[in-house]
Amino acid sequence: MPKLTVDGIELEVPQGATVLQACELAGKEIPRFCYHERLSIAGNCRMCLVEVAPGPPKPQASCALPAAEGQMIRTDSEMVRKAREGVMEFLLINHPLDCPICDQGGECDLQDQAMAYGRGKSRYDDNKRAVTEKYMGPLIKTVMTRCIHCTRCVRFSEEVAGVDEIGALYRGEDMQITTYLEKAASHEMSANVIDLCPVGALTSRPYAFEARPWELSKTNGIDVSDACGANIRIDSRGREALRILPRLNEDVNEEWISDKARYLVDGLMHRRLDRPWLRKNGKLVAVSWDEAFAAIARVKPGKSVAAVAGDMVDCETMFAAKKLVGALGSSLLEGRQTGMDYDTTNLAAVNFNSGLAGIENADAILIIGSEVRTEAPLVNVRLRKAVKRGARVALVGPEWETTFGGLFLGEDLSVLDKLPKEVVDAMAKSERPAIIVGGGAIAKGAIPAALALADKFKLVRDGWNGFNVLHLAAARMGGLMLGFAQKGGIADLVKAKPKLLLSLGADELDYTKFAGSIVVYIGHHGDKGAHAADVILPAAAFTEKAGTYVNTEGRVQFAEQAVFAPGDAREDWTILRALADALGVSVGFDSFEELRAAMVAEVPALGIEGLADYGSKLPKGKAGAKGVVGYPVQDFYLTNAICRASETMQRCSAELLHGQEFAEAAE
Repeated sequence: MPKLTVDGIELEVPQGATVLQACELAGKEIPRFCYHERLSIAGNCRMCLVEVAPGPPKPQASCALPAAEGQMIRTDSEMVRKAREGVMEFLLINHPLDCPICDQGGECDLQDQAMAYGRGKSRYDDNKRAVTEKYMGPLIKTVMTRCIHCTRCVRFSEEVAGVDEIGALYRGEDMQITTYLEKAASHEMSANVIDLCPVGALTSRPYAFEARPWELSKTNGIDVSDACGANIRIDSRGREALRILPRLNEDVNEEWISDKARYLVDGLMHRRLDRPWLRKNGKLVAVSWDEAFAAIARVKPGKSVAAVAGDMVDCETMFAAKKLVGALGSSLLEGRQTGMDYDTTNLAAVNFNSGLAGIENADAILIIGSEVRTEAPLVNVRLRKAVKRGARVALVGPEWETTFGGLFLGEDLSVLDKLPKEVVDAMAKSERPAIIVGGGAIAKGAIPAALALADKFKLVRDGWNGFNVLHLAAARMGGLMLGFAQKGGIADLVKAKPKLLLSLGADELDYTKFAGSIVVYIGHHGDKGAHAADVILPAAAFTEKAGTYVNTEGRVQFAEQAVFAPGDAREDWTILRALADALGVSVGFDSFEELRAAMVAEVPALGIEGLADYGSKLPKGKAGAKGVVGYPVQDFYLTNAICRASETMQRCSAELLHGQEFAEAAE
């Protein structure tokens, strides 16, 4: 490990570190525009200049210079100061004075660094360069005259997302960043370039001119659009959530989120349920809370009651429903709305055991029935890293456009019993083999066959468990920990013919199978569940309540309340608590704190943030899976009730997936 000196501070840095990284280890701030920790080094903005001895008597770009033994680095010399001022002056030569009308204002690296490292005055008198606008789709707004050619967006698209959609044309002053053939950027992670852009060249089109950052309250939350549990920040003003941004979490989402997680936010204000409704003479009529509860009490269900949890429900809501159903004498609970049925006695057999970050270290991966790009874009990013490190990937299922290559073995699960020799050899000889079972394979009952392969290839070893099940619902693992799973799945509930069915935001359930039940829908959007309900009780969306969520790798995470629910809507647990009174039973809690304490007492793992311990022992599997796999995500942008209420997601679906053209109005 090289030893060097930064501004008189002696330190030792890891082998292969750059001078910029060495300066940061010494606590020095180095300005930069093109450099980013997760992207390759470009070295083209020249803002990170420092003075290094021994070396030429001129400033050097610290991002591209390797740290070496005995270097004497100066970050605060007169030479460095003048060099940075000169670079900033050059950067601002063509940059328009758009700060008062630029959406990046207040969050702009160029603004901040011009203040800290610029001259304060320009000596440039000639005309500024102008660049024609580009169209990058419904999510990314462009003002390319502001672009400083840092190429972060280009490198992100190529290296992280794995989709070569953005590049540079021409050279020198004529250089322009654009999508190829000026088409919309259409991959699932495209809007992360907005966060990466250090100026206002790429900003958020749906969020344009909505608010300034200093007007917003910032709240930590958890994404519920898929099962990865990305850490997000909810920016709100008053009672409205205006935007969602990623939070840094190296173990889960690094600093990326999918376009769906980022832009479903406008769906929180549309098609909301904000008052109770009761079906009278075949029509839904707005009523008071007392009338709604009285109508439910008149059902007198006794023990004939069941609860189905939706895909975006928090653990506290499910636990409250479990207590209510239990107090009525029933144990009919289910969270797998679409009818899936698999053994849940050993949660290690339905968990993403290698961890989202751990899958990067796999060296041979067999993906069974999963279109990872649409089911879990953040896992897709990790798989690209694994392939870059030398992993070989084989896939079972219909072919789709992967961003990491891979060998498709066939659409029928029967191929698992006769894998090609090259795949068998790769899995058998690898140090860290992994299997990923996706939604399509789970629906076909392929988990036992995957477990048989896990035993055959010895996926569980010292310090490694390569058996992974990739769920699609944010509520899935939390529900399984709380017992929201019948042995026969939804079919078991249908056979029981409950008098009263509590639907906790279950919008993907086939309600025709419960034609003889009184359906009480506790949810936040007027979606499929509300249309089928006899009683609607308006609840809070994920931004409007505190809650516990467990992602597909069994990671317990806590979310905070950002805003209040609209109108007469209430937090889910309070509705269930009041419903218990209406039905004349006791659930044992009167406050959120008591509810959470009771939940943690029953399932201690839900009280500790981090990975829950399901053990590493896998049950014996059984070969013989068969059937053609079908991928459950048909439209990436419209997978839940919030997305379906979002104008932005509807436009993304129409334009990016179905090729619909939108005419731009003249201004």
